Amino acid sequence: MPNPNEIRPFRIDTPEEAIDDLHRRIAATRWPARELVADRSQGVQLETLQELARYWTSDHDWRAFEAQLNALPQYTTEIDGVEIHFIHVESPHENALPLIMTHGWPGSVVELLETVGPLTDPTAHGGSAEDAFHLVLPSLPGYGFSGEPTEVGWDSLRIGRAWAELMKRLGYTRYVAQGGDVGADVTDAMGRQGVEGLVGIHVNLLASALGIKDHLPAETEQERAAHDAVTTFTTDGFAYFMEQSTRPQTIGYSLLDSPIALAAWMLDHDTDSYYKISRAFVDKQPTGGLTRDAILDNITLYWLTRTGASAARWYWEFGRFVAAATAAGHAPPPVTVPVGFTTFPGELWAAPRSWVETVYPGLNYFNEVDKGGHFAAWEEPALFTAEVRAAFRSLRNP
Repeated sequence: MPNPNEIRPFRIDTPEEAIDDLHRRIAATRWPARELVADRSQGVQLETLQELARYWTSDHDWRAFEAQLNALPQYTTEIDGVEIHFIHVESPHENALPLIMTHGWPGSVVELLETVGPLTDPTAHGGSAEDAFHLVLPSLPGYGFSGEPTEVGWDSLRIGRAWAELMKRLGYTRYVAQGGDVGADVTDAMGRQGVEGLVGIHVNLLASALGIKDHLPAETEQERAAHDAVTTFTTDGFAYFMEQSTRPQTIGYSLLDSPIALAAWMLDHDTDSYYKISRAFVDKQPTGGLTRDAILDNITLYWLTRTGASAARWYWEFGRFVAAATAAGHAPPPVTVPVGFTTFPGELWAAPRSWVETVYPGLNYFNEVDKGGHFAAWEEPALFTAEVRAAFRSLRNP
């Protein structure tokens, strides 16, 4: 009988006909008329998406990205009935600290790749051996090369337990965790469950601010700005969140049938990252690692793995979990490990220290940096790496 805990090497090998089909579908796109405003208030702008489509079919090289991923140690293993894909890069340095980092939506492991070298081999990137990590980058269930759950219930708590099992299978008995976006919620859940082996977490999105905004301080200018940002998100930037948390199957038909629909849906995440992506295509001015090729690597990954709908279902799980907890009047348990937090100015809402301390009373590390947004590791990999190192530095020795 096969061993259900077996860890198997993984390699990407995309059939050429799948890439040809992608290009045919892009060429057959039925385009709407240009938006009637000069900004993105009506959605993703026609000029941006048409330039993306042109580059996608004429210049983007999926085979180059495939080779980049295949150059990294990739594996799959079945956990709780779902096949989990992950990258596992061991550091060459003795006493490296194991770290599991979780991506978000509309991201994937693509957004974390530029941090792999600096985190695992800091001396090769101007750092110190004392800051080395053994790095585990899993693909969320239903995302990328991980399998799709075939039953409901895969919320962040369940994913967090799966990650703990993954680290156990890899032989790590003491480790830390990091996440942004969906990954921030998963990492938070790991800390609140006190999963075995976890000794600290770092997040860069204060996801719980959505549900407790009225209980967060609003006295300083920075706090009022954060309140305004949350309000703007929930009144003018909430469309994708509402659709995916209530009807992921409905939007899923478009996401699996039209690559341009998929691209538009993914680009329309937040104002800051949208304009950075738009400038990368229209003005040929990328922001850090948020280049045309990297953006299309990520979108193409969703397309070729047919995970537009399955990825969206996490939001449905999140919505049901929050509604049930609210109806029952259950406050979340406290985080039982030290917490690190970094505020990036272009985030959906740039959380002030007072907000972070409200959510995490035992805050162990906090910093506000001067650049970067929602896709912090993608946009500013060097700055993000420095923050991860600093956040976990005090937790290296038992």
